[in-house]
Amino acid sequence: MSLWPAALGLSVLGSAGGLVVASIILLTHQDVRARVVPWLVSYAVGTLLGAAMLGLVPQALASLPPDRAFLALLVGILSFFILEKLVLWRHCHDDEHCAVHRSTVTLVIIGDAVHTFVDGVVIAAATLVSIPLGITTALAVAAHEIPQEAGDFAILLAAGYSRLRALALNLSSALGGLVGAAAMLVFGASAPRVVPYVLAFAAGNFMYIAMADLIPSLHRGSLDRSAVRQVTLITLGVATILAL
Repeated sequence: MSLWPAALGLSVLGSAGGLVVASIILLTHQDVRARVVPWLVSYAVGTLLGAAMLGLVPQALASLPPDRAFLALLVGILSFFILEKLVLWRHCHDDEHCAVHRSTVTLVIIGDAVHTFVDGVVIAAATLVSIPLGITTALAVAAHEIPQEAGDFAILLAAGYSRLRALALNLSSALGGLVGAAAMLVFGASAPRVVPYVLAFAAGNFMYIAMADLIPSLHRGSLDRSAVRQVTLITLGVATILAL
């Protein structure tokens, strides 16, 4: 039970931390947002890949044979590919070029709730292994949530919602992280063998988001055309994970 406060707290940090930072960014001038959000995308790539390859995968391999660990990782990648195809959530990091309709608002909120639920499960599973792993996982989650939440805010604002209403809706979806963390703590305590599989699955999640969603936008130059800055920020993201 002693891990509950840590796991739930880190879940809030991962789910709501990105939302708070995104809210602050949206209060800044448009020129500032246009610069900062792309930088955060590059940083998120580094934290996601660092947490997956240097934190989650090694911990999964410590308890599972390689074939099972990498099968769970593969299932994680394919699952998120399928979910994205079904449009359960969308990653929109360029708040100036998102096609927005009012009918998409419900989908965005439900999708965010599903997404944060999965994030909560991942953070809690990592915390069950060790609190430092939980911290690095929460940081990676928060880093990639910032540009995503900024995009989701833009969708809600473009659909006619006030800033306060948009913030309230996004906060409500962030509660999914607490539910996911609590579910994992209950389930993980009764069946600890599942935790390494969740870690490997989560690594697939992080790798898919970084390599299928974020990196292509950097290659296209639609967010940031400076390759040097991209590499520097990605490296900084990896270094952050190593330092924790």
